[in-house]
Amino acid sequence: MAYEPVIGLEVHVQLKTVSKMFCGCTTEFGGAPNTHTCPVCLGFPGVLPVLNRRALVEAIRVALAVGCKVSDKVKFHRKNYFYPDLPKDYQISQYDEPLSENGRLNIKINGGEKTIKIKRVHMEEDAGKLIHEEGGDSSFVDFNRSGMPLLEIVSEPDINSPEEAYMYLTDLKLLLRYLGVSDCDMEKGSLRCDANISIRKKGGTGLGTKAEVKNMNSFKAVKSALEFEFERQSKCLEAGERIIQETRLWDPDKGITVSMRSKEEAHDYRYFPEPDLVPFALEAAMVENERKDLPELPEARKARFIAALSLTEYDAEVLTQDKDTADYFEECVKFYNKPKIVSNWLMGDVSGYLNAKNLSVRGSKLKPQALAGLLKEVDSGKISGKMAKDIVIEMLDTGKDASAIISEKGLAQISDTGELEKFAEEAIAENAKTAEDFLNGKDNALMFLVGQVMKKTKGKANPAVVNKILRDKLSKKQ
Repeated sequence: MAYEPVIGLEVHVQLKTVSKMFCGCTTEFGGAPNTHTCPVCLGFPGVLPVLNRRALVEAIRVALAVGCKVSDKVKFHRKNYFYPDLPKDYQISQYDEPLSENGRLNIKINGGEKTIKIKRVHMEEDAGKLIHEEGGDSSFVDFNRSGMPLLEIVSEPDINSPEEAYMYLTDLKLLLRYLGVSDCDMEKGSLRCDANISIRKKGGTGLGTKAEVKNMNSFKAVKSALEFEFERQSKCLEAGERIIQETRLWDPDKGITVSMRSKEEAHDYRYFPEPDLVPFALEAAMVENERKDLPELPEARKARFIAALSLTEYDAEVLTQDKDTADYFEECVKFYNKPKIVSNWLMGDVSGYLNAKNLSVRGSKLKPQALAGLLKEVDSGKISGKMAKDIVIEMLDTGKDASAIISEKGLAQISDTGELEKFAEEAIAENAKTAEDFLNGKDNALMFLVGQVMKKTKGKANPAVVNKILRDKLSKKQ
């Protein structure tokens, strides 16, 4: 029997604030264990949490960017459960009245577009981190992460393949980076994903019993875990077995999911309103200000690159896949208004260098104005395009301007006809058979002669000028 997966994703995003969600402790990554803590995030008796305004603003921006309706009321609950990394035995989260609901994210898949509905975006705090002794039988707890500001972005079960899940996560991460609300660094735990998956007969509409797969630290892990779960659940049904609602863990070494615990229901958490955080009304003007202040998002920017800058869809797609690269590209175009040429260089030689060095374009020594300067030198005829490819590597290595490198190395292109005629005559004299071939109609033979002149001038000759000189001289021999 053919089955299809039904997948919903819960993405936890750490917001890029200076202090934690409900106290003044730093959110800086690292530090000695348990040094970024205070009585509030450690849950000492008698302390009072205070909501971080910046976290609220960033949460609103994310909600607006995915088209959610933002609530006019902010209310927190206590989500009660015991775990060693949760010292107060409850997590401050949002329950029946989340910050926002009913959004969507469009993803590109199989050459088309699909809308994934977003059920809710709500705020909560993070727990601490358990560290298990390698090869030993002890565990330690670090509360530096306790109280970090999190957003939970919950999708509807609209995802029907591991590939769609991968694209959803990729596009969501891109959106969050454009908003500047999180570094989305999965290695630091700034972006984490839990996946709920059930299966049903292909083409059906109902929902089966779901399993939740937790603690996946990469998009590739999410995709692999979902592929495994789809196969595992399909085999269960084919064998006439019952699928159990449970939480499972992904084991990347073995490439399997393993059962962790039976799945909790909401009532297991005994939610009740957080008594230390009084519900409050959210000012409509504040929400509208944030809506007006949203940056141009990836899809809109891509459309503008195509419409206003005449880039191809492929070029626009590549350039907008990273906000820094898109910003860099636009800065270059301000100094050199030929978008397609800038695009070619960024996606070609510059990108190749950066990938080899594992650098970002902003982390390189090549500034937008300097790249524009190099391209202007090519346009002026001072250097050839081939020379420019060598020069741009040196610019990336040293941060020097193109003009300085050209001057230091005497790389200026030779366009003087008088100087080049001598080399052209030598090339014809030394390659009489090739010259004859050209005169007999083999046009490609001319390119060999041009190459000979380029070789004699160590690549400095202007190939267009050389081409004309050679044609003129050879035509006189006919």
